[in-house]
Amino acid sequence: MRLAAVALGWLAVMTIPLPATTAEIPAIAARQRAEKKSFTDAEIIDGFFKTAFGAEYHLAGRVDRIRKYSGPVRVYADGRRADRKAQLTKVVGDIGARIRNLDIAMTDSDGDANVRVKLVRDRDLYHTISQAYGSERAREIKTSLDPQCLSGFRKNEAFEIEHSDVILTVDNGDFVFLDCAYEELLQSLGPINDTSSVPWTMFNDNVSMGYFDVYDQYILNLLYDPRVKPGMTLAEVKAVLPDVLTDVRAWVKKTNNLAE
Repeated sequence: MRLAAVALGWLAVMTIPLPATTAEIPAIAARQRAEKKSFTDAEIIDGFFKTAFGAEYHLAGRVDRIRKYSGPVRVYADGRRADRKAQLTKVVGDIGARIRNLDIAMTDSDGDANVRVKLVRDRDLYHTISQAYGSERAREIKTSLDPQCLSGFRKNEAFEIEHSDVILTVDNGDFVFLDCAYEELLQSLGPINDTSSVPWTMFNDNVSMGYFDVYDQYILNLLYDPRVKPGMTLAEVKAVLPDVLTDVRAWVKKTNNLAE
């Protein structure tokens, strides 16, 4: 399966239960049973730097700074499938429960949203991408990424994300929908660079999850710690990361009831 994220704007002890829609899917349950949950500091930091800096595909602008939302995130679902909207609502709730310093929730108003999720049929995906980015860029995206779903964001000069767009297909089955929903929503929050060198992250085109795994909870909680600010360079992040990682480890351990 091929998912994709595009950097646009530069143009650009409590255990949280998994949503029932994920726990009931055999392919997801099998991945949960086999999931690696213990990581060294070096393994976590490596994945964070490789996903939070750079971009799998970008149209313009610098990719050597931290990019993230600096305020509340509100998600609007644009589509007719009530079942997929219900699943998306659970995904957003799960993300909000597992990222400590992120205020994220659904909204019924497109005007109040800074993340817009467009739910489309698979046969309409390329046309939807063309409408969003123009035919020439759509061809470039299809040629280089050939995605089954897509996300991108716009940022301001301070590297704060101002708006994200996510496109999800609704008719490729529950696993594909949930896998796309988690990856694209999370990438739309900032860690937009895919990497094939980290085997534990969903931000790897060879990895399919369908749920918010422990490793990626580390990445997103590092990114949304208040000490990691939009616009920071790699060196600036390295200076604060030891203290941030200590706090993030405690949070992820508590929310997942980890033994380590």
